[in-house]
Amino acid sequence: QVQLVESGGGLVQAGGSLRLSCAASGGTFSTYTMAWFRQAPGKEREFVAAISYSGAYTNYADSVKGRFTVSRDNAKNTVYLQMNSLKPEDTAVYYCAARRGSALKTMDRDFDYWGQGTQVTVSS
Repeated sequence: QVQLVESGGGLVQAGGSLRLSCAASGGTFSTYTMAWFRQAPGKEREFVAAISYSGAYTNYADSVKGRFTVSRDNAKNTVYLQMNSLKPEDTAVYYCAARRGSALKTMDRDFDYWGQGTQVTVSS
């Protein structure tokens, strides 16, 4: 019912910035909590950031606090992840996810819809 498409990944040097976008279609975007997860080679998928359906509330993994900012534009059915001061350990495939409800969940099993992922590579 809901389709999510990520974009904006790429190769960047340590200390650089990238902005990821996630475009949603096929649902009522303003009713969904949105989140970003990432998965590095050989590791489990981990939570990065989430934003409430109104945009009023956000939460972040400790590893990205102060460096990443999640935002959304409901008029454009799009959620963003601004990534600053990137580190090599940020290298991963980044996934956009959606769930219906207001709780800011941090577990991937709580999300119903997923994008295909976009690769972020940070060189040292």
